[in-house]
Amino acid sequence: MSTGVLAVISLLPIIAVAIFLVGLKWPASKAMPISFLIAAALALFVWKVPFNTVAAASVNGLVVAITLLYIIFGAILLLNTVQESGAMRTIRQGFIDISPDRRIQVIIIAWLFGSFIEGASGFGTPAAVAVPLMVGLGFPAMAAVVAGMVIQSTPVTFGAVGTPVLVGVQTGLSANQSITDNLLNVVTTIGGHAAILHMIAGTFIPLFVVALMTRFFGKNKSFAEGIKVWKFALFAAFAMTIPYVIVANTLGPEFPSMTGGLVGLLIVVLAARKGFLLPKDETWDFEEKSKWDPEWTGRIEVQLNNNGKKMGLLKAWSPYILVGVFLVLTRLKTLPLKEWLQSIVIKLENIFGSSITASFEILYSPGTVLILVSIITFFIHGMNFSSYKKAWSSSAKTTAAASVALVFTVPMVQVFINTGGGAAGYEQMPIELANGAAALAGEFWPFFATFIGGIGAFIAGSNTVSNMMFSLFQYDVGSQIGVNPSWIVALQAVGGAAGNMICVHNVVAASAVVGLVGKEGEVIRKTLLPFVYYALFAGAIGYSIVWYSSKGLFNLGTLIAVLIILAAFYIIATNNKRLNTLHQYNQTISK
Repeated sequence: MSTGVLAVISLLPIIAVAIFLVGLKWPASKAMPISFLIAAALALFVWKVPFNTVAAASVNGLVVAITLLYIIFGAILLLNTVQESGAMRTIRQGFIDISPDRRIQVIIIAWLFGSFIEGASGFGTPAAVAVPLMVGLGFPAMAAVVAGMVIQSTPVTFGAVGTPVLVGVQTGLSANQSITDNLLNVVTTIGGHAAILHMIAGTFIPLFVVALMTRFFGKNKSFAEGIKVWKFALFAAFAMTIPYVIVANTLGPEFPSMTGGLVGLLIVVLAARKGFLLPKDETWDFEEKSKWDPEWTGRIEVQLNNNGKKMGLLKAWSPYILVGVFLVLTRLKTLPLKEWLQSIVIKLENIFGSSITASFEILYSPGTVLILVSIITFFIHGMNFSSYKKAWSSSAKTTAAASVALVFTVPMVQVFINTGGGAAGYEQMPIELANGAAALAGEFWPFFATFIGGIGAFIAGSNTVSNMMFSLFQYDVGSQIGVNPSWIVALQAVGGAAGNMICVHNVVAASAVVGLVGKEGEVIRKTLLPFVYYALFAGAIGYSIVWYSSKGLFNLGTLIAVLIILAAFYIIATNNKRLNTLHQYNQTISK
């Protein structure tokens, strides 16, 4: 069978997701079983993978789904604990004191706090922490999920203390004997390159977040209302990405996202308190809840209880501070905690006689941190037992509602990526898909490299796994077309990070945290545009860099990148002009 035909066939499970989940807006609980059955049928009858391997991959998927549900439960439990203790009321007032403007709040929570949590833990934890926090502050559940997914881009390559680079890229390239002796230096260089690409593409991500929020969830359904805070959004972007890129290119892949998020958080919160670059004439907010579209809200109803108590801001924030501290302490290699926690592993080895092993590091899981912090919060906030019991009960019910979708989503992923070694002699489906793209692309591969990385993350739900699958492939393609292959692998890492915006099981997990079950396709429809922007812009910059020496500065990549930047500023200028005209008209009418 030809490379092109295999590539098209490999796309079928993804096409099923696109049609049923995104196009027809079916809930993931209905769409993903179809995608799973297609992947399993292809594995068995086209790739001719043994039945025991397909079954083992499915079981491994169930184990991974359980680990995700464990994290989801911990996140919901922490939200319900903070709600029941009365701390959410204090936290909400704290954000109002910084700025009551929802556009500013979403940048601080999703972009900066989310980047810090991503750097500390990764694996979807930012959505598990930041998304419910936004819902607690009064954001519609879908608006919170969309914001939480869009920022799953710039910080992801260096999430979980650099795991996508140090584990994903390094493992992927380890089979190349020509670079084995210098592998760590090569990987560190790739991380530095990826940070530069991320800094450029990530510049407009905070602006994307607020513009999508005002367009889809605002009273006037206006991009312009979000774009109006463009100065503050760009300031917040650079406050995170400048320290981020410095750390990546001087200290290595472990701490760019964590440092960028924390430094940015301190700078931007102080600036917002002073009103720096904030709109002077308005405060943007959602309409009152009774006017929201029912599709925006989840099953979790956040009540601002105070239980007759007054709570200080530090005490109210203590659960989230503890989450950050514990995640950092348990992820640092210099401390013994990480090694000890990872030594406690629940394992199913060689499932059904295959080479597939499922494992669950239960103590190392972010879910354990979230549950532990919830228990500590019970004592710190002086909660009564009945309120805390209610938090556990409602959290279990909400988590159970999400289980059906994940039970099919993750096994589909595992079957898809475990299709190598079948009797047909084909490579695993993701590699055959990439081979087909490479055969078509030629010198234009840098534009495709990011999208291949994104598709890998879309399928696998992980930048780390995408990098494992495709890093060596990307390195080889870079060598074949005669460019610096480290930049091509960097594009893979960047695309793999951006793919988290549209990754099905990340969307399912983030939606489940706020009880937004069944609306996963609608979320992906809203995050698809920022993903395409990110992959295309980074690809254009990559093309310009790798072909600069032979084609000069004014090549196709530079042209496309400049057009994207000019388009962004044209949109900013025209929307600001339109909004100012509307504002003047309203003032005239009011007089």
